[in-house]
Amino acid sequence: QVQLVESGGGLVQPGGSLRLSCTASGNIIQNVAMGWYRQVLEKERELVARITNGGNTNYADSVKGRFTISRGNAGNTVFLQMNLLKPEDTAVYYCNAHLVTVYGLGSPEEHWGQGTQVTVSS
Repeated sequence: QVQLVESGGGLVQPGGSLRLSCTASGNIIQNVAMGWYRQVLEKERELVARITNGGNTNYADSVKGRFTISRGNAGNTVFLQMNLLKPEDTAVYYCNAHLVTVYGLGSPEEHWGQGTQVTVSS
């Protein structure tokens, strides 16, 4: 019953901006961490940015200084502000969350959204 829903993807010109959002819903006891990953076709899925429930953040070197991850006040929403976008940022972006749920055994479970396409092209 846990679900992650992403929004905000689309087509943007190089140098432009997009803002992705993801909301986790369900019987969540604790939201340990949320983040964004991206994947291009057969390439490996890579971490873009991650934020813990304590506010610690981690960014891929390729997006540092351009992307900013943040959490909503409700705690189950994560945003990714993407500025100065480059063609190499084109990928499917997946929301990720580590959640402790009422259906688990007390340890965090990993959940994924279905992905949202980001295309950077002139």
